[in-house]
Amino acid sequence: MMSFRLQIILVVILLAALAVIIAMLKKRTLDLKYVLVWLFCLIVLLIFSIFPGTMTKLARFIGIYSPVNMIFFLGFLLAVTIIFTLTVSLSRTTGKVRKLAQMMALENDTWEKDKKEAGTGAGVNADHEQAHEELHLQ
Repeated sequence: MMSFRLQIILVVILLAALAVIIAMLKKRTLDLKYVLVWLFCLIVLLIFSIFPGTMTKLARFIGIYSPVNMIFFLGFLLAVTIIFTLTVSLSRTTGKVRKLAQMMALENDTWEKDKKEAGTGAGVNADHEQAHEELHLQ
């Protein structure tokens, strides 16, 4: 069983972490899709910190005979959930970057063809050329 002092410390730490995550969400430092996984993890840990008997009951129900092993099992599940969420996000971002690179390559190719056809120094081409150079500088 967990001592009352340890319960209080865990609850305070988890509530502080919850406050930090919510503040980051309000400032738009974190996206909601990532915060949901962390909020779920914090709520589960908060429930087990406030009611440590529920962890023992859940461990016995699942077939785990030691609450300490249940903690490691839950940590493993939460870590896998977070890793999976980040992997999905990384895959989506990679696809978007690939698509953006292809669009930029097509735009660059179109710009080069327009430049060759119209010659250099035309008013519209000069604006287009300046925008193209700014794009490359970034």
